[in-house]
Amino acid sequence: MTVISAPYEYTEEDLYVDLRSTYGHSLFLKCEGFNFAGSIKLKVARAMVQAAERDGLLAPDTVLVESSSGNLGVALAMVAASKGYRFVCVTDYRCNLAARRMMEALGSQVHVITEPTAEGGLLGARIDHVRALCAADSRYFWLNQYANPNSWLAHYHATAPAIAEAFPELDVLFIGAGTTGTLMGCARYFKQRQQHGHRPVRIVAVDTVGSVTFGGEPGRRMIPGLGTSVRPALLDESYVDEVLHVAEADTVRTCHRLARAGFLFGGSTGTVVSAATDWLARHDTPGLTAVAISPDLGERYLDTVYHCTWTRDLYGDQPEAVGAGSLSTSRTGS
Repeated sequence: MTVISAPYEYTEEDLYVDLRSTYGHSLFLKCEGFNFAGSIKLKVARAMVQAAERDGLLAPDTVLVESSSGNLGVALAMVAASKGYRFVCVTDYRCNLAARRMMEALGSQVHVITEPTAEGGLLGARIDHVRALCAADSRYFWLNQYANPNSWLAHYHATAPAIAEAFPELDVLFIGAGTTGTLMGCARYFKQRQQHGHRPVRIVAVDTVGSVTFGGEPGRRMIPGLGTSVRPALLDESYVDEVLHVAEADTVRTCHRLARAGFLFGGSTGTVVSAATDWLARHDTPGLTAVAISPDLGERYLDTVYHCTWTRDLYGDQPEAVGAGSLSTSRTGS
């Protein structure tokens, strides 16, 4: 029996879904959506706030502020409510309405940015707004998930060791790239573990078409979670073996295929699974052990990824038919 007194005390580390029956390749999907914040971002929110408290950076009247596309905002709203802090989330119009309503239900304020900057896009505009809030009121404290080392340390100390313990014969790990906190934490862990004599694990980063994270051309991105319009400060490509880019129409197609099998996952999961299953089909190696990380579940995407009008307006009448040729790959690191 598990008994907790604060919502951030519980995260699920041991739940995996084997997608062989759906895709014909054994791919173990680590499900990170089963906690009170509903996503992997609860680990990051908890780690950043607790580190700031340890460093004496927070006071009773501190107002936490962060830029988020949704999931981290929900997680921080939950942690802030539990600890008695005020929280302001700066997001943009792509943030799912369900996520915005959850933050507000938890007592947080949500500022929605509608106009991008010329160079930094919507993310740049969000960060500019955060900086303006902090400059105007000394009570505001920016946790800065984009450069805060606790963002990747949370996964170095929790997510990656859990995967290593569950799959000692792991060959390849697929990780979505947003702020790259999950990517960097897991990649660092497995690369450093290899230096101490453990088997090598191929780290495959998954990004979305239109993201500039790995030097791609900027483009329209409507599904929150993965991808950036500003290169993440946390990213160190030397830890990454390969990068895959997935078109959003393929993300939708994959989410719908998983839903037809009874699994309702979020957009980021659809992107990662799309890339991973394509990679496995091209590397048909018997006995290969592959794991992918699923950041969240699909309830927050019912008005977007799972809404026929939304998907038809953006991706055409049959996004499930889109697939061939929309995945690009590049190699980084060794």
